[in-house]
Amino acid sequence: MFDLSGKNAIITGSSKGIGKAIAHQMALAGAKVTISSRKAEVCEEVAKEINDSLPEGCAGKAIVIPCNINSKESLQNLVDEAHEKLGQIDILVCNAALNPFFGSSMDIPDDAFDKIMDANIKSNHWLCNMVLPEMKARKDGAIIIVSSIGGLRGSPVLGAYSISKAADMQLARNLAVEHGPDNIRVNAIAPGLIQTDFAKALWENPEILKRATSRAPLQRIGQPEEIAGAAVFLASSAGTFMTGQTLTIDGGQTIT
Repeated sequence: MFDLSGKNAIITGSSKGIGKAIAHQMALAGAKVTISSRKAEVCEEVAKEINDSLPEGCAGKAIVIPCNINSKESLQNLVDEAHEKLGQIDILVCNAALNPFFGSSMDIPDDAFDKIMDANIKSNHWLCNMVLPEMKARKDGAIIIVSSIGGLRGSPVLGAYSISKAADMQLARNLAVEHGPDNIRVNAIAPGLIQTDFAKALWENPEILKRATSRAPLQRIGQPEEIAGAAVFLASSAGTFMTGQTLTIDGGQTIT
């Protein structure tokens, strides 16, 4: 049920962290995955690492298409090149995001607020609309948007980021309702605190780390690979009756 052989996937922000882990696990499950971020050389290193790790006979492989998610033209090029190199796009994972500001919402500059909304919401909206027509024509497709538990809770230091991540959950619901009749499933994943470079400002701060983990049932932060399995589930036949949902993976942080 978790086999992705014959499937082609685009994963944005896949040169490190959660995106890299998702790409690796999807390739191990048999998918041909597109590694994409702004820096081509880093993407090439990750693709080689993934390809070298695949067992003999595995149908999966990784290719590289650099992309700047803030550019609509760059996103369209990502889709066009994926078509040229792989063929149809069966799976889209919108993982790339940014957060250039940490602090009170009263102090966030307008340009930082706009960057967060553009990168974390608008780019996902653009990219989904670029792959949806072919999925609708085939009446098959899976889209996964990586959100955050920040979209489920208020925050005194991640206000704009949290707003963007709540919007990503709503984007998944909207697209699921609109395109479900064409057998397209759209879901979100809301990770808790994961040990990635992106979240380093949180887990390197002892006070924030303690607050985030002390009351959580598992009492620790997560690893990127612990998010990747959920993405494989949502993209595979194991997840074909799940759509419009946000799968929270946070060690239990939000239940206490």
